[in-house]
Amino acid sequence: MAAHNRRRSDSFYIFSRSQSGFIPLSENPAWNLQDPVESRRSSRRLSRLSDMLHPDISSPGEFFSLQAVNELISGSHRHGQRQPQAQVYEMSTRDNAITGQTSPAPHSETETEGHSTPDTLVDRNSPKRPKALSPALSTFSGVSVEQAEADWRSLSRHFTDVSERHRSRSRRQSSRVRDLEKQTSDGSSDGKPGEWSLEDTLRDGRAASEEAEIKPKHIGVLWEDLNVKGYGGVKNIVKTFPQSFVDFFNFPETIMHMLGYGKHGKQVDILHNFRGVVKPGEMVLVLGKPGSGCTSFLKVIANQRFGYTHVGGEVVYGPYEAEEFAKRFQGEAVYNLEDDIHHPTLTVGQTLDFALDVKTPGKRPRGWSKQDFKQEVIDVLLKMFNMEHTRNTIVGNPYMRGVSGGERKRVSIAEMMVTRACIAAWDNSTRGLDASTALDYAKSLRIMTNVYKMTTFVSLYQASENIYNQFDKVMVIDQGRQVYFGPTSEARAYFESIGFMEKPRQTTPDYLTGCTDPFEREYQEGRSEANAPSTPDALFQVFNQSPLGVQLHEEMAAYRKTLDTEREIFNNFEMANRDAKQKHTTKSSVYIVPFYTQVWALLKRQFLIKWQDKFGLIVSWITSIVIGIIFGTVFLNQPNTSDGAFTRGVSTILPFTPSSILLTQQGVLFMALFDNAFQAFGELGASVLGRPIINKHRAFTFHRPSALWIAQIMVDTIYMAPRSLVFSIIVYFMADLARDAGAFFTFYLVVITAYVAMTLFFRTVGFLSPNFDYAMKIASVIITFFVLTSGYLVPAQLAQVFIKWIFWINAMGLGFSVVMANEFKRVTLKCTGSYLIPNGPGYDDISHQTCTVTGAIPGTDLIPGDTYVHQSYDYNISDLWRNYGIILVLLGFFLFLNAFLSEWLMWGAGGKTVTYYAKENKERKMLNEKLIQKRKRREQKQIDEGSDLHIESKAVLTWENLCYDVPAPSGQKRLLQNIFGYVRPGQLTALMGASGAGKTTLLDVLARRKNIGTISGDVLVDGIAPGSSFQRGTSYAEQQDVHEPTQTVREALRFSADLRQPYEIPQEEKYNYVEEVISLLEMEDIADAIIGDPETGLAVEQRKRVTIGVELAAKPELLLFLDEPTSGLDSQSAFNIVRFLKKLAAAGQCILCTIHQPNSHLFENFDRLLLLQRGGECVYFGDIGHDANVLLGYFRKNGANCPPDANPAEWMLDAIGAGMQGRIGDRDWGERWRESSELANVKDQISRMKAIRMQEVGASQKKEEKEYAAPLWHQIKVVNKRMHLAFWRTPDYGFTRLFNHIAIALIAGLVYLNLDDSRSSLQERVFTIFQSTVVPALILAQVEPKYDSSRLIFYRESAAKAYQQFPFALSMVLAEMPYSLLCAVGFYLPIYYMPRFQKDSSRAGYQFLMIMLMELFAVTLGQALAALTPSAFISLLLNPFLVVVFALFCGVTVPKPQLPGFWRSWLYQLDPFTRLVGGMVVTELHDLPIHCKPSELSRFTSPTNTTCGEYMQAFFDRGGPGYIVDNATSFCEYCAYKVGDEYYEPLGLDFGNRWRDLGIFAAFSLSRRTSGVL
Repeated sequence: MAAHNRRRSDSFYIFSRSQSGFIPLSENPAWNLQDPVESRRSSRRLSRLSDMLHPDISSPGEFFSLQAVNELISGSHRHGQRQPQAQVYEMSTRDNAITGQTSPAPHSETETEGHSTPDTLVDRNSPKRPKALSPALSTFSGVSVEQAEADWRSLSRHFTDVSERHRSRSRRQSSRVRDLEKQTSDGSSDGKPGEWSLEDTLRDGRAASEEAEIKPKHIGVLWEDLNVKGYGGVKNIVKTFPQSFVDFFNFPETIMHMLGYGKHGKQVDILHNFRGVVKPGEMVLVLGKPGSGCTSFLKVIANQRFGYTHVGGEVVYGPYEAEEFAKRFQGEAVYNLEDDIHHPTLTVGQTLDFALDVKTPGKRPRGWSKQDFKQEVIDVLLKMFNMEHTRNTIVGNPYMRGVSGGERKRVSIAEMMVTRACIAAWDNSTRGLDASTALDYAKSLRIMTNVYKMTTFVSLYQASENIYNQFDKVMVIDQGRQVYFGPTSEARAYFESIGFMEKPRQTTPDYLTGCTDPFEREYQEGRSEANAPSTPDALFQVFNQSPLGVQLHEEMAAYRKTLDTEREIFNNFEMANRDAKQKHTTKSSVYIVPFYTQVWALLKRQFLIKWQDKFGLIVSWITSIVIGIIFGTVFLNQPNTSDGAFTRGVSTILPFTPSSILLTQQGVLFMALFDNAFQAFGELGASVLGRPIINKHRAFTFHRPSALWIAQIMVDTIYMAPRSLVFSIIVYFMADLARDAGAFFTFYLVVITAYVAMTLFFRTVGFLSPNFDYAMKIASVIITFFVLTSGYLVPAQLAQVFIKWIFWINAMGLGFSVVMANEFKRVTLKCTGSYLIPNGPGYDDISHQTCTVTGAIPGTDLIPGDTYVHQSYDYNISDLWRNYGIILVLLGFFLFLNAFLSEWLMWGAGGKTVTYYAKENKERKMLNEKLIQKRKRREQKQIDEGSDLHIESKAVLTWENLCYDVPAPSGQKRLLQNIFGYVRPGQLTALMGASGAGKTTLLDVLARRKNIGTISGDVLVDGIAPGSSFQRGTSYAEQQDVHEPTQTVREALRFSADLRQPYEIPQEEKYNYVEEVISLLEMEDIADAIIGDPETGLAVEQRKRVTIGVELAAKPELLLFLDEPTSGLDSQSAFNIVRFLKKLAAAGQCILCTIHQPNSHLFENFDRLLLLQRGGECVYFGDIGHDANVLLGYFRKNGANCPPDANPAEWMLDAIGAGMQGRIGDRDWGERWRESSELANVKDQISRMKAIRMQEVGASQKKEEKEYAAPLWHQIKVVNKRMHLAFWRTPDYGFTRLFNHIAIALIAGLVYLNLDDSRSSLQERVFTIFQSTVVPALILAQVEPKYDSSRLIFYRESAAKAYQQFPFALSMVLAEMPYSLLCAVGFYLPIYYMPRFQKDSSRAGYQFLMIMLMELFAVTLGQALAALTPSAFISLLLNPFLVVVFALFCGVTVPKPQLPGFWRSWLYQLDPFTRLVGGMVVTELHDLPIHCKPSELSRFTSPTNTTCGEYMQAFFDRGGPGYIVDNATSFCEYCAYKVGDEYYEPLGLDFGNRWRDLGIFAAFSLSRRTSGVL
């Protein structure tokens, strides 16, 4: 600050007007320089004065108002509040100032000419310094410019000296205090000496920017006749499973709808005729009930218009229209989402570091390097939000432990601040923050807006008076109508003037929002809805006709006029925007850094994301190595003979996907093909599910989406390459493939290239798909085509004409051709064993034998490898590098599509979609009518909720010396420290503290929801340890809103009441209570709405109501815990909930509730308070008292006095040091509490209550301890009903599965259409049957995530003891059965009858039973894996190992006789696919006559003077297979098989065992179903 002041000291002359004329400012009595505190305060004022004046005098011709000078000197300055007595004087710095020409100031208040001014400034260093003073100044006499300069320099030095002495003294005192204070568990002091000031830091940074000649960026916003429309106004009925068929067959309309065309719902107004203007340096608070349009206004004002059907009217940013501003300066207007969306595995520091990687300006102050600038900004942001301790903690999400919810919100705020945008729109950004942190956040915005002249919009649902005072203007929205926009200081008076009752005790934000709420607003005496505005349209009209409305119109007109005169400001804006761009960034780009820098920053981030996922890395490496070893042992040392031709070809293709194989089903060859496809298939989900973060970063102009996918494929290749190398080495050399360096590295190169190409291909599919289900449908078809056109299952010369072309866009098929050519061009096979015909004793003359292997040369036992692959697969060795080149072309083409589609398509960027409703039946219609009638009576204040409540419980919950420790890298970390307290009937207890103080942890511990860590101390109910019925008798409304997404609100509440209220209570009484809860929580309009998920269902505040409603519907007998029940709600909804909780407590309910940001009106509803500070220490537990007199009395006794106009709920957090400011006092408040008499009284009270309750409970009849309220059969009935309904209302899940089945069967049926009885048809029939093993892979991919998401809901509901695990697991199995049966039929019919399998009823029926069992097996296997693993991610990692083993050892890929003895002795028998494929193959091929085509015959000559029949007789007598076409000739034409049995018998299969195999396979299915249930 000293340097800051010294730099300013030579820039201005400053005078102060007194009665005797001008005097030096140092002699002004308002500036007391003797008192160090006053001197520091004066120095701060002077610094603010300089910053307010100097930046705006950057060019000639500017005028400036000095109204704020007098306010600063007198200490009365307050934003948004004019001082009526302020006198304003203007002075021009232009050369023609003497002529008296004047212009209005760019950012000044309205000036009044002809009045004197307290202080007058002249820029001495202006390049166009006036040669003479203006006439106004020349009228004053006795002014010495030189003397003024001297006074100013003296004053500046004095300020600097005093300030430095005071700062030094403060540091020494603070250091002494910290040395004496007790340190917290993390080693940091609770005391905050306050030597760091955000305002000082920012102003110093601003000064440094000016010294570096960095132009300021100021831009205002004006909107007029703003209209926003969207689809709505009608109830969208939830789609069910049959509807998916209609949508599919009406595919033209479906495609048009996906592209944004076709029929839509009714178009409705979201915002109607909004108007206003906000100038640089102003803050606007946007108020309104949820659903009123606050979010839409913020998004549109931030120029984010995607997702709306129409945005009309005018929105201008300075002189720029919205379209031009979006094209040139997109990143200068940003919008902060209400939800926190981050990469959960990145730390807080890494998240901010990446943001700065792409937002570090090219021109930086102080000559900082990029790294220095990043470090400085991160330090400031972490200090600003008191988060320095979280720098190396992962951000986390609701399912991954990381920073707390409040800290995650602060990360979102800090990330958007990194954008340095001129216009910032913050949507309910204080949700989840404690009152102190919320106020600090608002103050930070105020400071940043002041310093950088930002234009700031903030919507808040629960804003305190202190937060409200930070704003200049306020906008009130009522159902899409702007009913007020003007100064904050005049808003309350305005609404009172139009007839609304004065409510002095209510905060201004609550009062303003309440005036738009029919339930809350009250009219003044003599006023009513008849003679006062009561509808949104009426309020809209009244405001427009009011003086404030007229004043707004005039202000907008005046602002328009200034746009022409402020051209230099906008030139500075454009110049600053250009200067911020780093080198090589194009001038037209809206991004700060060039494209290659974006790619580099994203590459580093994506590398960290993968590297920090240690579990995934370890599993992928283990899987890769284990699978490689298994393959290597199965194909160990392949011989260069005909026996190795088939298996060598298989092992050659295996390493297509050497690691993390996701899903494989097609034997050894098909495993390789599917491995490659399904490893890349994982990117299908990533490209769909990762859209929210991409859309947010796109809006922040962090990076182009295309840069992300280019960086991602580079990172994928980096991580895949070493795993691929290890796998390739294991398999390649154990299988004894061609020992040639060139062959190995060619093989490895193709593996990498094919993987990259397939990854890019599946990402392209993901970009084209609106959701994951559409992507799955497309992928299933493509994978099937790719497998069938790879050239192995169906050789190219035999493929159907309509699919041959697919080979040329199939990276797997092309890669297979390359590695096959690479291997076999170096190999010459020798025909041996059963491949020589005839063989056996007496057949040793090769000239009269033939080799049945394709490509064999008559008269020799050698088979050239190149001939073999050419005749078998139509591959030419000379095409090896040509085909590899085609793969590279495909890679480049798909990479281009990735980049183009990611930029062009914006799926999900429009935010939340429409809400769906269940179709109304007679019962629901009647119930809804009753709810509407009740709401009308409530509006008229004719009923009082909760008046008939009565709860009989008298139980008391106590906790003594409660501690909670969790494992941490450095050892045990204590989150709760020696806490005492109790909750008793009739009292509403609040649990409060700073974010991260341990409030939720304490609730979890008390509610017995913790399953890790160590809990010590006593938690007792009526003096004894809680029994098995404790969790059933309590309700816990958790912070996370986890619900079955397909239920309606009413169904969710009824489900809770059915299972958690005592079973003996009649269902009608339970359901009537549910209707009461719906009415209480004002959910009448959404009673039949589908809850959905956070992206596509109810809004945040609606989901919070449902969470509370579910717990209230349980009607807990003992306790009600609520974790932040008012977060995300508007003030009136929050008050209604707390008021109802108060009535529940009065009726006898024990309630413990965490709460954030309560206003004083809300706070006084609580009876007791448990206050925690960071580190999990209690600083107060006791009564609050009327007007918080008891609470404040405790603090007063310990030296902390609450100001009379402060909100005690906010002040007490500041007092204990919860915010940025230091705590009050020199002792730790936790230590004070431990030594206080109040704690001793609490301990005594606990002892007395325990003794009394133990005596009362002992005298009364003991109730039966029941862990669950409902019997098991009732749980099964209710849970099963809900699960079936959930599947019915998830049409995409069932239909996608059915579509995959039918598509695969149809494609396979077309490829193998109308098979004949030739020799080649035997193999094709087996391959057709083998297609049935593809289906389980796709089923697993759907079943496991479905089970995992349902299990998350089960965890919450089972913790409340709603039902046991058995009903849940059983319902999951039973709900799948109807769809499994339908899928089995859809798969069976095409794949059985199109290839013309045998039509005998016994055989067809057997095959259908096996297909049905295959469906059940896949479903139960998926559920069992999901049940045995903690998440779907882990189960998907385990799938490949199991499925590869199943396919590899079933006897088809590698025949049973060729399996190594170790595997054949046990794994072959335990393989479920052995039974599936074996039973189906023998059933189809048994007694099937074979007639070889001429091209399939093997030809040789018999010895001289013998016929073929005579020559072959001995061979056939020994059981040799096949037949001779003509026995009477010496030119023999041999067919290898006479009947189908001869094909499968060498594989160890027997037709007589087929029913045995079916029974064993059924047992496998049932065993997995049992494991899933258990």
